[in-house]
Amino acid sequence: MATDSNKFQAIISHCKEYGFIFPSSEIYDGLQAVYDYGQWGSELKKNIKDYWWNSMTRMNENIVGIDAAIFMHPTTWKASGHVDNFNDPMIDNKDSKKRYRVDHLIEGHAELMEKDGRLDEAKALLEDMDKLLAKDDFEGLRKLILDHGIKCSISGTANWTDIRQFNLMFSTEFGSTVSADDEDNKVYLRPETAQGIFVNFLNVQKTGRMKIPFGIAQIGKAFRNEIVARQFIFRMREFEQMEMQFFIRPGTQKEWYEYWKAERLKWHLSLGTAKEKYRFHDHIKLAHYADAACDIEFEFPIGFKEVEGIHSRTDFDLKNHQEYSKKKMQYFDNDIDEKTGKPYGNYIPYVIETSIGLDRMFLLVMSNAYTEEDLSTPEKQDSRVVLRFPPKLAPMKLAVLPLVKKDGLPEIARKIMDDCKSHFRCFYEEKDTIGKRYRRMDAIGTPFCVTVDQQTKEDNTVTIRHRDSMQQERVPLTEIKRIVLESTN
Repeated sequence: MATDSNKFQAIISHCKEYGFIFPSSEIYDGLQAVYDYGQWGSELKKNIKDYWWNSMTRMNENIVGIDAAIFMHPTTWKASGHVDNFNDPMIDNKDSKKRYRVDHLIEGHAELMEKDGRLDEAKALLEDMDKLLAKDDFEGLRKLILDHGIKCSISGTANWTDIRQFNLMFSTEFGSTVSADDEDNKVYLRPETAQGIFVNFLNVQKTGRMKIPFGIAQIGKAFRNEIVARQFIFRMREFEQMEMQFFIRPGTQKEWYEYWKAERLKWHLSLGTAKEKYRFHDHIKLAHYADAACDIEFEFPIGFKEVEGIHSRTDFDLKNHQEYSKKKMQYFDNDIDEKTGKPYGNYIPYVIETSIGLDRMFLLVMSNAYTEEDLSTPEKQDSRVVLRFPPKLAPMKLAVLPLVKKDGLPEIARKIMDDCKSHFRCFYEEKDTIGKRYRRMDAIGTPFCVTVDQQTKEDNTVTIRHRDSMQQERVPLTEIKRIVLESTN
């Protein structure tokens, strides 16, 4: 697992310097593992959402979208298994009082082993960890930590407590006059968006007259009380998910699981990312609801990490919601079963889930786009940082730049802005030399810059500059909109 910590730190710095991501509440020294998206970050994030949403709901006639509430009846989380099962094994160092997630602690040590060239040892350590996690063997995990001399990064000691489970859900109280001890009024900030889909399964199926197989998609915030949140926006306490639950006939889950694995990888590759940057990772320890699960992992500068999960959730969710709510969560299938010659009849559907972290996808797009280029010549030292976003995702599609702030050039530039801004996001700037303005647009990933100069007044042409190649060409004013739309649609 090759890592590039220098590039990762450069990306973090670039995100803040150019208005993509800021530490939340920074004037009060911030809030750990919580971030705000700035002016260009929010645009990029929205474009990723739209690309996912359209690919799911517009390109699939049997998938529709909803937007469920963050607060849900607390029994929802008992039915889903989160109250009893949504835990991570934790360990504390007695000297530093620092708490670690066990898998993160061991993975961090494995990364150090890899840097030392001990690749086989690191691989064996991670394999042993996966086997012990699959069995919930906490004594074995603690022994693994001690046997490998894994130490706390703060105290430098291996003085560890026993391992214990920690529930990751945030809880709060509903109402204005309740006590913290009143369990009847306790509600949770949702730790995933999927349950909002499951409890609305029948509402959507009946009102939409949906026929199995069909899917329900959703984009929304989720919250997890991560004890060890780390690696910038990769693991946060408040994050956003893009999930789709695909409801299918029992017995067909293996076929649909493989189908959605392939489809989701195609979606990632449609953004122009190299195939070798991705890999599938099958789960050894399955979640309590799954009979098959894998992650799509991407090679970030911090190594291969999970971006999206594909899970075969069986009928666990709908069956449990039926049991806890006492409401039938069944579907009547009047298609004919070839084996019996009769309709399939009533059944609780099985589910294939695709769940992608929007913030992780943002980091993926940023990591893949961030490029430092040396443009030096024998005569001149020069360099640039450019974000090579796919044009369809770029926060800004076009920059309109009058060469000077006089001679009627700003007026022509403003007319170009007025013609284009209702079709795609544009940026106007007069300040500084044209070279400095080009560099600023490179740094926020703008695919096209149009320069209005004296020749524009003579023949109604402009210079259009292409971000990736830096090539420039003269084009008619009337062609600007078409060029940008063809590239970004």
